[in-house]
Amino acid sequence: MTTLIDFITEARKRGFTDKQITAPLLEKGWYIKQINEAFLALHPKPKLKNQICIFLSDEILELLEKRAKKNKFNLQEQIEDILRRSCVNKSTTIKSEKNIDDLLLTCFSRAQRKKKS
Repeated sequence: MTTLIDFITEARKRGFTDKQITAPLLEKGWYIKQINEAFLALHPKPKLKNQICIFLSDEILELLEKRAKKNKFNLQEQIEDILRRSCVNKSTTIKSEKNIDDLLLTCFSRAQRKKKS
């Protein structure tokens, strides 16, 4: 496992994206589970209760990876950042003294959906 982690670390230093790193590893016989575990070992994330699966076109994925690299995020962190900012910016009419969790809850509340109708 440390060999895999070292390889990923070195490839990232050279500017390769996670997608570009994963493809040759799969070709060399590494299992996707091992690769994902190595990526997680580099940036451990807490297990989340809720998960969302999204499918992106290659063009959008490339744009997100470029933005993530510019912001020094990995792809998952970049998508989380975009979603968080989108939800909070949508709530600009909400009083500013509420904390960010209240803002996010308000965005997805049923009361907010009824106002739109």
